[in-house]
Amino acid sequence: MSIEHALDDRPPSRTSIRRMANKVPEVTVYFWIIKVLTTGMGETASDFLAHLLGPIPAVGLGGLALLVSLVAQFAVRRYVAWIYWTAIVMVSVFGTMAADVLHVGLGVPYTLSTPFFMVALAAVFLLWYASERTLSIHSIDSRRREAFYWATVLATFALGTAAGDLTATIGLGYLGSAVLYAVAICVPAVAHRGGLLAAVPAFWSAYVITRPLGASIADWMAVGPGRGGLGWGLGPVTLSWTVAILGFVTYLAVSRRDTATV
Repeated sequence: MSIEHALDDRPPSRTSIRRMANKVPEVTVYFWIIKVLTTGMGETASDFLAHLLGPIPAVGLGGLALLVSLVAQFAVRRYVAWIYWTAIVMVSVFGTMAADVLHVGLGVPYTLSTPFFMVALAAVFLLWYASERTLSIHSIDSRRREAFYWATVLATFALGTAAGDLTATIGLGYLGSAVLYAVAICVPAVAHRGGLLAAVPAFWSAYVITRPLGASIADWMAVGPGRGGLGWGLGPVTLSWTVAILGFVTYLAVSRRDTATV
């Protein structure tokens, strides 16, 4: 059963723009697996590109790739697995770059960037709810709702990047951070199952935590033993996680296991 269901079942307003099929996948175990994989891949890919091309060209390339992927996502009128997950990957890469630019480029400490992105995410949620009266991902069926959805996704990736780097640099390290967020992601799931947290906030809480969880694991695999990691390198980790993402997305595109049947 999905962790997230619609809380607002009211029919769309007569003034709403023309509706489409829901533009996001069903929330299954595959959704969470790919989501964690994209977060880790985005973390190491961002760092790899910054080292290979330099920070400014990397940010430019990441921004262009994000723009192209979102144009493709908005162009289709239904959920298409490879288009959707390509956009998620590009959001992951660029969201990492956005957080890193604040810290590395502008010298903003993670203790400030993390709450900044928390406020940004809260603002997006407030605007989304004020406009649509729902934050459910089962109702992404208009351009406006889709725009709010992707603004939220981008904010969660930036927040998760900053939070993951914050915990890693205050003494926990990458492995310690991964353990922390692995425990943390269980909290909204357990709270929801126990009737203590509604479905929509439980979903978005878990969604935010996937970012530092995946990024911490990927960083731990990539960085050298001197930094508490396995030392596999940014390139190999990025490539291996990309292959895993391609495998799962191909399976979903063929099987349609993440597409609503109603």
